[in-house]
Parts: sequence; C-alpha cells; structure tokens
Amino acid sequence: MARKKKVYPDVTITGIADKGMAVGRDPEGVVYFVQGAVPGDVVDVLVLRKKSSYRKGIVKEFKKYSDERVQPFCKHFGMCGGCKWQDLSYQSQLKYKEKVVTDAFSRLAGITIGESRPIMGCKETEHYRNKMEYTFSSRRWVSQEELDKDEEVNFGQAVGFFKAGQFDKIVPITKCHLQEDLSNDIRNYIDEVAQKEGWTYYNIKEHHGFLRNLRIRNATTGEWMVIVVFAEDNDEQIQFLMDLIEKKFPQITSLSYIINKKFNDTINDQEVITYSGKDSINENLGHIQYRVGTKSFFQTNTKQAKLLYDQIVEIGQFDKDDIVYDLYTGLGSIALYVADKCQKVIGIEEIKEAIDDANLNKDLNNIDNAFFEVGDVKDEFNGHFISKYGTPDVIIVDPPRPGLHADVVKTIYDAAAPKIIYVSCNPSTQARDISLLSDKYKVDIMQPVDMFPHTHHIENIALLTLK
Repeated sequence: MARKKKVYPDVTITGIADKGMAVGRDPEGVVYFVQGAVPGDVVDVLVLRKKSSYRKGIVKEFKKYSDERVQPFCKHFGMCGGCKWQDLSYQSQLKYKEKVVTDAFSRLAGITIGESRPIMGCKETEHYRNKMEYTFSSRRWVSQEELDKDEEVNFGQAVGFFKAGQFDKIVPITKCHLQEDLSNDIRNYIDEVAQKEGWTYYNIKEHHGFLRNLRIRNATTGEWMVIVVFAEDNDEQIQFLMDLIEKKFPQITSLSYIINKKFNDTINDQEVITYSGKDSINENLGHIQYRVGTKSFFQTNTKQAKLLYDQIVEIGQFDKDDIVYDLYTGLGSIALYVADKCQKVIGIEEIKEAIDDANLNKDLNNIDNAFFEVGDVKDEFNGHFISKYGTPDVIIVDPPRPGLHADVVKTIYDAAAPKIIYVSCNPSTQARDISLLSDKYKVDIMQPVDMFPHTHHIENIALLTLK
C-alpha cells in the first residue's frame, strides 16, 4: 500500500532554483524545492520526495501571495514545459537569477569575485527566440480540470510542446509568445491541413504516425527557415503539404523536410531534403555575417547574443598579438566575432557539421586568422595541439551544461594562459570548474547575462587571470 503524501505548512519562498523550481524554508529551517510558487509566496507544500537535506514538492495551498507576482501573458502558461516564470515580474526574475550566480560562486564554491557586475537583462521579453521546435503527438495532455468535467474527454492528437515531466503527452499550442507570430501561423496552418486530411501524428510509444516534428527558424535579416520532420515516407502526402506551405507562406526562404524513422528525434544523422529556397539562412551579429544551416547550432536569442559577445570582447581586452583558443566553438560564432581583435583564434568542436559551418562563415567574412579543428575537446586539446598552434594568451571556454571534463581542466591549468574567459549556461558547474583552477587563477570579473526571459536559464561570463 502506497504511503500517503504529507503536507508541510508555512513554507516561505525566498528564491528560484533549477528547472523552474522555487526554493524556500519552513519555520524549522528545512529547505524545500517547490513547483508552482514564486519568491515571496508563503505556501503549504505537498511533499513528493524527502531527503535528509531537503524536501521537494508542489503547492498544496497558498497562505500568502507574493508582491512580486504578475499576471502571465500566455494562456498556456503552467501547462507547457516552456516558460516557468511568467508569473514573476521580469525585474524580479533578473534579481533572483543574479543571486543564483553569486550564490554558486560564493556559497557553493567559496570563490571570491573581484568585480561582480549587475545582470544584463533583455529589452524584449517576448518574441526573442529565433528558433522553435514543435512536436506532433498522437496523444494530447489533458488537465485535471478538464477530466473533472462531466463531459467526454478527447485525448486525440495535438501539435505543441511536451507537458513538463511527460515524455509522451503534448500540450496543444495555439499561440506561443517567444517567436514572431509567423511561427504560430505556420504551425497552426500545418495542423489545420493535417486534421482536414486525416493524417496521423507520431505515437512515441509505438513509433508510428505521419507527422513528427516541426522546426522553425528566423533571422533579423527577415529570412525564415522551416523544416518538417515526417516519420513515414509517403511521398504523395509530403509533396502535397510542402507545396501548400510554399504557396501559403512566401516569407519562407528555406523550406526543407526530413524523413526520420528512428526511435529518437535527433536529426544530425538524417538527410535534409531542400524543397524550395536555400539550405540555410543568413544572420548578422554586429560586424559578422553567419550562415545558419538546417543542422547548425546558433545562439537562440540573436540580439542578446550580440550583447553577450560584446561583453566578451570588452571583458577580454584582447591584444593584436594574442593567440586565442575557443573551446567548444560550435559554428565558430565567438571565434569569428573576436578574430579581428587578435593575432589568431583556434576553435575546437566535436560536431563536424558545425566546423563545416565555421569554415564557411570564415570564408564568408574573409577572415584568414581563424582555424578550426574537429574533435572532442577532452581528446583534441592537449600538449600536441598547443605545440601545433602556439601557447595561448587567452582561452575561451563555452561548454555544455555539465561543464568541463576533468582532462580539459588539467590541460587548461597546465597551459597557464594569462587569461581565461569562461562562458557558461550553468553557474553551478562553472563555479565548480573554476574552483579547480583557483590556486593558479583569480576571478577578476563576473558578468551575468539573461538570454531567456521567463525561464530558469542564465548565461554567465567569468574572466580569470593568473595570480
């Protein structure tokens, strides 16, 4: 017999945590991670998981609402797994995100910061994304409120985003506020056509269905890229839909499709078939033009990416004689942005297609002092690599969320570059890695940048210099 979940009263919420959770304490000082609350709320918590050092749960009842609460602007808020903090004012979001960064360094890692700069927020908190990915599912998510109605419930197919914590149920989206409205028009139109034609949506458990995914990208240049992913090779239906999309939306400059019959949604190993237009779109960040292909990784908030890169340049204070390494370079976006500030820049990235893009973008911008290598950084970045390109004056690292591999930390430590610029989307792993370098390096500057309003994500730049 399952043990009954216990409700703990009067938990005061004081901050935000990872994955959209709020954090607070009860009158006895016990730490709680709570879904559905914002800082300033006082709540009773239904505990779903209990550990020796903390409890995790959901709001059972609100005792007091926070003064920092605001009305969410999206009708899907709280259902889809996207935005987590639309009910928290944006200025408060920035305040608590900055605290997440400073706590990671001072409280968790015990690192002293020379100059801790205020977080830089977004001017635009809606329509800031240049890329959205939607999923077609044979089963939509149904709320408890809908289930409680004395009506027959339709569990039918839908296109949208996964419900948080659900891998097989999709929240149907009619309007997302994170990308320009043409994205909504395209998605809703495809859904309308598919429903009219009686086409099936993908069943993730049984692995069948016609429509699977939709990826939409746009650029500040006005170009749009649409990729439709099918799970079945039905040429007649594919051609019919692609033709309709092309005619309905002349704004699309790159229209492609993929037939993915695998059990996972990744497309890096799949053939992309260009139906009309180009196989890429062009984007500008300051003085650099980037070719963004169908499989390219590119910063999702273009305007804020420029702000981030400008901060890297300003904080880095590059010299014309500097040899700069850019680890985890992606398509070379940072490397190319700083190339005119240094003698040469060398980027490493394990995804070959990204390096192909980096070299294309290098030629596109007539840059002759940038060099790119394909390989896993932990394997490629070593003494032999340094002998080939020269001892670095500056090392830029922008790793995935898990942070740096121990071998990479050791090579960075041994290389003893005068400056390290560590860019991270996870302040906890960033602080952990920097603490491993702390007997040789000090942190001169820390600059948080908010790239994704209404989410828990935050980018942070740290400048390390030799002691």
